[in-house]
Amino acid sequence: MKNRKRVLWVTNTAIFLALLIIAQAVLKSLGQYVLGTVNNLIFILTAVLLGFGSSVVVSLLSPLLAFFLGFGPAFPQIIPIVMLGNLAFSTIWVFIAGKGNNTNVLRFCISTAIAAVSKFLILWLGIVVIAVPLLSLPEKQAAVLSAAFSYPQLITASLGSFLAFFILPPLTRILKKEKKQN
Repeated sequence: MKNRKRVLWVTNTAIFLALLIIAQAVLKSLGQYVLGTVNNLIFILTAVLLGFGSSVVVSLLSPLLAFFLGFGPAFPQIIPIVMLGNLAFSTIWVFIAGKGNNTNVLRFCISTAIAAVSKFLILWLGIVVIAVPLLSLPEKQAAVLSAAFSYPQLITASLGSFLAFFILPPLTRILKKEKKQN
């Protein structure tokens, strides 16, 4: 039974990681607002449906795999900061909204606010305030990188949360019904 649970955990985590990588490949051309929103939605789905462990794996591997597959981030020096921002976002969702608990509107709103602001602050401070000056980039490149990791992060985290508000309840009902049938 323990091995079955472990295999199920690995499989489910891999599915969400693959979903994230596919979304990055398919949506990259649609821009930061679409791609970022979907990425954050997948982080939330992973956190709430699968829990902390899977959430950590998906949050940390996402920017690393995206870099190696050529989807971004463009500078490997910022990957740890992106990982930290994703991890904070997902962790807050796990511990405030809770695994499987997605019907409590207050918890949902608190998770959205705290997670979005936390991710934004980590990315803005880590990349815009610290990393960009240390990278000694040309002015134009520094401006583009700074713009990408400032307020758009707050917007895409909030929009991903908004979408999760509508997707999670019916998805959870379907999964619970499926689980009862098996």
